[in-house]
Amino acid sequence: MANQTSQQLQVALVAGETSGDLLAGLLLDGLREQWPLMTAVGIGGPQMARRGLVAWWGHDKLSVHGFGWEVLRRYREIVGIRRQLKTRLLRQQPDVFIGVDAPDFNLDLERDLKAKGIKTVHFVSPSIWAWRPERVEKIRRSVDHVLCIFPFEPALLARHGIAATYVGHPLANVIPMEPDRSAARAALGLADEDQVVAILPGSRQSEINHLALRFFQAAALINKAHPAIKFIVPAIPAVRAGIEHAARASGMQAHLQIIAGQSHTVLAACDVTLIASGTATLEAALFKRPMVIAYRMAWLSWQIMRRKQLQPWVGLPNILCREFVVPELLQEAATAQALADAVLLWIDAKASHPAKIAALQQKFTALHAELQRDTPRLAAHAIQQVLQG
Repeated sequence: MANQTSQQLQVALVAGETSGDLLAGLLLDGLREQWPLMTAVGIGGPQMARRGLVAWWGHDKLSVHGFGWEVLRRYREIVGIRRQLKTRLLRQQPDVFIGVDAPDFNLDLERDLKAKGIKTVHFVSPSIWAWRPERVEKIRRSVDHVLCIFPFEPALLARHGIAATYVGHPLANVIPMEPDRSAARAALGLADEDQVVAILPGSRQSEINHLALRFFQAAALINKAHPAIKFIVPAIPAVRAGIEHAARASGMQAHLQIIAGQSHTVLAACDVTLIASGTATLEAALFKRPMVIAYRMAWLSWQIMRRKQLQPWVGLPNILCREFVVPELLQEAATAQALADAVLLWIDAKASHPAKIAALQQKFTALHAELQRDTPRLAAHAIQQVLQG
């Protein structure tokens, strides 16, 4: 406890992709307030680096998609990184290790570190309520505490003897309850009267490979029905080349405004979004935007996932609302025509059925309020209790 009393903390973290990097960055804010002289090492991205993380590897090294060949061809590299990381952490003996999401990588690492006496915390409960319930035993063996971002998770974990704390979803505090649509449009060079569709085909190259061309083909059909519609595509640097390639292949490059990042500005500005299933769908819900959720993956990965799925929903807004509040088009159902038709229904509803959009926005506002907590402070307090325990 010497580190704690001297206001120092040695923490190691691993975040495996863009969404985890964002969550970990916010967590580091809370830790830094509690322990001003904190040092942080591990695996992460730019958001964590801005908060002082010394990154031994970039988070893109762990970004992998699916269950089949996509995983197998990178298995050796990822296992090698985990082995090297474990060796360094056992030598350095941090006060606490925090695995941020990425359960396939982090849980095994956490198990090994915990067995050697290092405190372990997992931030973002694995979705045992959605699929792969067999993970609960691994969680119990691997972690001292779970930081949960959804309110129903601590009680579920407690039934299995796993200590957990609901800390809210950090994005609920980052995204304003009432987004400034006009300011966002001005920042993107759009007029208030423009009809705007945001296209977010994912943040991983494998998602771009499976979705981007199909999304842009859908945009071409939407453009044919409504030539004045503006299409905005936020792209992080790692996948921008793939997005631009898909734009050219679809013949839509002249109609797509591809911008560097700024996904929050794009979601604030749009009327509706065509979006890949994942954390971005929750961001769209917090921006109170109608959406069409889609996803495609390799055939083998899809077969495995479908057999392990426990709920009828895949998109986070639908899971949290416990109903299909927005459409989901998955795998073979995600044709360009079906995607275009679903987006056009939202566009037409703005004029013909505004009550439908108002009802959706009301549900998303209630969801936003439920997820809004002082996440950095609550998370830092829970970690302090783990250290004292």
